[in-house]
Amino acid sequence: MRIVKAGWITDRILLLGSEESNVYLLKGEEYTIVGGGMITIVPDILEQLGVFGIEESTITRLLILHTHFDHCAIAPFFAKRWPQLRVVTSKRGKDLLANPKVVDSISFLCKTAIAQAGMEEKAEALNLIFDGLEFQETVDGGDRVSWGGVELEIIDAPGHSSDSIAAYMPSEKALFASDAGGIPFGDDVFAAGNSNFTKYQETLERFNEYDVDIHLAEHYGAFTGEDAKNFMPKSIAAAKEMRKLLEESYARTRDVEESTRELTDLIMKRAPDYFLPKEVMAMVIGQMMKYIGKTQAGG
Repeated sequence: MRIVKAGWITDRILLLGSEESNVYLLKGEEYTIVGGGMITIVPDILEQLGVFGIEESTITRLLILHTHFDHCAIAPFFAKRWPQLRVVTSKRGKDLLANPKVVDSISFLCKTAIAQAGMEEKAEALNLIFDGLEFQETVDGGDRVSWGGVELEIIDAPGHSSDSIAAYMPSEKALFASDAGGIPFGDDVFAAGNSNFTKYQETLERFNEYDVDIHLAEHYGAFTGEDAKNFMPKSIAAAKEMRKLLEESYARTRDVEESTRELTDLIMKRAPDYFLPKEVMAMVIGQMMKYIGKTQAGG
């Protein structure tokens, strides 16, 4: 089963946000949010917390699984709104967001997302901006945490980004993979080995070793039952197909920019309603193509 609308997936996991950008509220003695989402879902989350009767003062942690603009942008707003909130990410993620250039890039992309959503007035009323982020804790692969009765195993998950981590909730057999596990879209999975495609594929194989009853993506929802168990094998197959497309295109053109244009056009034609605009998709494809070009050049 696939779940894309806000609601309880189990009695301990609540999906929040929109179809395009999801975060998850985990119920314990205190609440933990997994995922940092797109800035445009802040109004949705505020409304949903009221609908589901969640007292905001009981939310004490927000775990960011990687620091791309569409996975960390809600954190500054809620960190200011909730004094009790401790924002957590990997050590690498903390280092990245200490770089003013990274913060400026995320801020620009957040403003672009707000404009594309026609949310300028609402964003101004809520003071929705990305102006940097302080972290109260860091975690890394192999850590086991218990936050207000919510127990999680942290998993190193490099490849999609240099700072990607994932979380596994043993009590629910739930894998919070974020984009490191592949991005569902329609009946397909988009392979997003942006940073290092080889490490991305190794991460997928590592995820496949876990006993998973629930697969929780941060775009386009969550999967339960057989759909959850089949998600990772499907993602592994999609990564192999994507790598083949990248390698064949570069072998033919020997030009990263030309192959990036070629693959971007192909993928946007296959998925015209994808949440990322063509310009951002071209950036993603370009990152993967640079890696493939480097490997084929023996670098």
